[in-house]
Amino acid sequence: MASCPQCTQGFVLDGEPQGTIMVDGAYFHAAPPTETTDTTSPSRAVVLLTDIFGLPLKNSKLIADALSKQLGCDVWVPDVFAGHPPVAEAELEPLMPQRPGEKMTWTNRLRFVLLALPRIFRFIAVRPAVVDPRVVAFTKKLREEKKYAKIGAVGYCFGGSICIRTGSLGIFDSLVIAHPGGCTLDQIKAINIPSAWVMAEEDMAFSKELRHQAEASFAARKDKPEYVDYEFKDYKGTVHGFAARPNLSIPGVAEAFKGSVEQTVAWFKKTL
Repeated sequence: MASCPQCTQGFVLDGEPQGTIMVDGAYFHAAPPTETTDTTSPSRAVVLLTDIFGLPLKNSKLIADALSKQLGCDVWVPDVFAGHPPVAEAELEPLMPQRPGEKMTWTNRLRFVLLALPRIFRFIAVRPAVVDPRVVAFTKKLREEKKYAKIGAVGYCFGGSICIRTGSLGIFDSLVIAHPGGCTLDQIKAINIPSAWVMAEEDMAFSKELRHQAEASFAARKDKPEYVDYEFKDYKGTVHGFAARPNLSIPGVAEAFKGSVEQTVAWFKKTL
């Protein structure tokens, strides 16, 4: 199942992707060429892990383009759903309130149930036991074939949960986790690489209690061998999904979306 009704709401960004769909279905935006670019041994790359709409929703590709240009590195968006994302772009549903503090109507609750029930088997098909090994295999292949010195991962919603679960497996060097879907505190505590957290003010999938427990768990490692760098940044006036499917017509959301990209770029410049 989707983590919450907010996982199926959102908006399509303007613009057209400038990258390429590769043979394996992944989206790729190459680092912009520079006079000092060493094409034989690129120093870093970023893997972007999408929300449940996957690659058919162009937002992830547009964000990948922006990150590639601003970081000056290759950005890859793997097809974690093997061509079958649980929810299609045409099914984008503004079911949830768009601002913190607003209440979900009973009509929209019913609409969410009607949207989710026929898709139960789609979500079973993309359970962690299926998608996590795909991400691990994809990233290991990148390291072997492209010889990247470091690889960071940024994940949104569903992809944020993948970042958390794989953050202790030694396949990534740094993480940016944007309003993740379902996860546990134990999974968060297992992360052993630098991580930046892009937090919505109100998030049904990632409660305030879990958000504060997560930050406290990292703070508790200070001055200990297991300490890793981290940061949590909250974006006022936002709800789950704002960094991936923002409603730019709402005052403050456009600034928060821009801020989430800037936070991601700054973090990877610092840690990769």
